[in-house]
Amino acid sequence: MLSAESAAVVRATLPAVAGALDEITTRFYGAMFRDRPELLDGMFNRGNQASGAQRRALAGSIAGFATALLDDPDTRPDVLLDRIAHKHAAVGVTEDQYTIVHKYLFGAIAEVLGDAVTPEVAAAWDEVYWLMAVALIACEARLYQDAGVEPGKVWRQWTVVERRTETPDVVSFLLRPADGEPAPRARAGQYVSVRVLMCDGVHQLRQYSLSSDPGGDLRRITVKRVAGTADAPAGEVSNQLHDQVRQGDELTLSAPFGDVFLDDPADATTPVVLVSAGIGGTPMTGILAHLAALGSTRPVLVLHADRSPADHALREETRELAGRLPGARAVFWYERPGPEDPDAHEGLMSLDGVELPEQATVFLCGPLPFMRAVRAQLLGAGVPARRIRYEVFGPDLWLPGPAA
Repeated sequence: MLSAESAAVVRATLPAVAGALDEITTRFYGAMFRDRPELLDGMFNRGNQASGAQRRALAGSIAGFATALLDDPDTRPDVLLDRIAHKHAAVGVTEDQYTIVHKYLFGAIAEVLGDAVTPEVAAAWDEVYWLMAVALIACEARLYQDAGVEPGKVWRQWTVVERRTETPDVVSFLLRPADGEPAPRARAGQYVSVRVLMCDGVHQLRQYSLSSDPGGDLRRITVKRVAGTADAPAGEVSNQLHDQVRQGDELTLSAPFGDVFLDDPADATTPVVLVSAGIGGTPMTGILAHLAALGSTRPVLVLHADRSPADHALREETRELAGRLPGARAVFWYERPGPEDPDAHEGLMSLDGVELPEQATVFLCGPLPFMRAVRAQLLGAGVPARRIRYEVFGPDLWLPGPAA
C-alpha cells in the first residue's frame, strides 16, 4: 500500500519522471555496467541493451507500477509483477541485486532531474521502488521454491540428443539432462533461458519456449536465427546455437519459468485458442503436444500466420498434432501461399469469418504489431481481455495501460 503522502507526491511528479525515464534508464544502465561489469556476464542480454529494448521495458514497468498504485493504492498490479518475476527467475536474479539496482537507478534519477528531486520526492519514489522490489522478491522466492532450486541457482547442463533443421533460419534442439536425473517440472507454454559462452569470454543468454510436450525427460527448444537490422545487432545466442551446437554437445539451461501456460487438468473442458505468427508458434506447438499426450477432448482452435509455408516452422507437426485431437482444427494464413498448404488463407491474419469458441482461453504469441492487431480483433469479437494471455519474446515492451 502506497502511503497517502507519497501518493500525492508521486501523482504530482509522475509526468516529469515518466517523461525523463528514457534518459534515466540510459544513464542507469551505463553507470551500473561501468561499475559492475560482471552483471553483463550472463545476466543481461547485450542485444537488448544495444537496441534499447531492455531500457524501454524497465521504464515501462516503473511507470506502469506507479500508475497502478495511484489508480488503486490498496492493490498491486500483480499481473505485471508476476510476468517480471518469471523473467527474473529465468536468469537467476537474487534479492541482493535489488539494492544494486536501487543505488544506480536513484543516482540516475537525481542526475537527470537535478534540483527537482527534493527529499520528499526522493522518499516518495523510494517507497514506490521498494514496494515493487519487495513484491518481486517474494514472488521470485516462491518461483524458486516451486522449481526446487536455491534462489539464483537455476542452471543445469543438458545434452543435445538431436538437432533438426525446421526452415532455412529455424533449428530445433532435443535435449536431455546431462546428469541423468529427471527433468524439472514444466508447464506447456513456458520457456527456459539458454546460457552460452561467447568468443570474447562473456556469457550471454536468451529465453526460448519449450516447443514439445514438457511432460517427460526430453525437452525441445526451437531457435530462429536473429539477423541484424539497422536498429538492432544480430542475435548472439541464436547465431551461436545455429552455427556451433551439434548433437552430443551440452547446453546450459535454466529451470522452466513463464506466467503464460496451459491450465491442464485431465478433465478440463474449457476451449483453447492458440494464436501465433512466425516463431511465436513454438509455445503453441508445445501446448498442442501436451494436449495430445493427455488425450484431451477440449475444443482447440489453432490460428497461425507466416510469410510462407516454407517459413512456417513446425507446420507439419502442428497439423499432425491438431489431427490427433478430436476437438481441434487449424487455420493458417500466408503472405506468400504455396502448394505445400493449399487450404491456407492468403495475406495477414483476419478473424473475419472465423468462429471462435465461446468462453475460450486465448494464447497469443508473435511480433508485437501482430499481437496488438489480433488482440484488437479478439476484443472486437467479444473475447474478454481477461481471457487473452500473451507471451513476449525478450523484454516486455507491451506497456501497461489501455493498449495492453
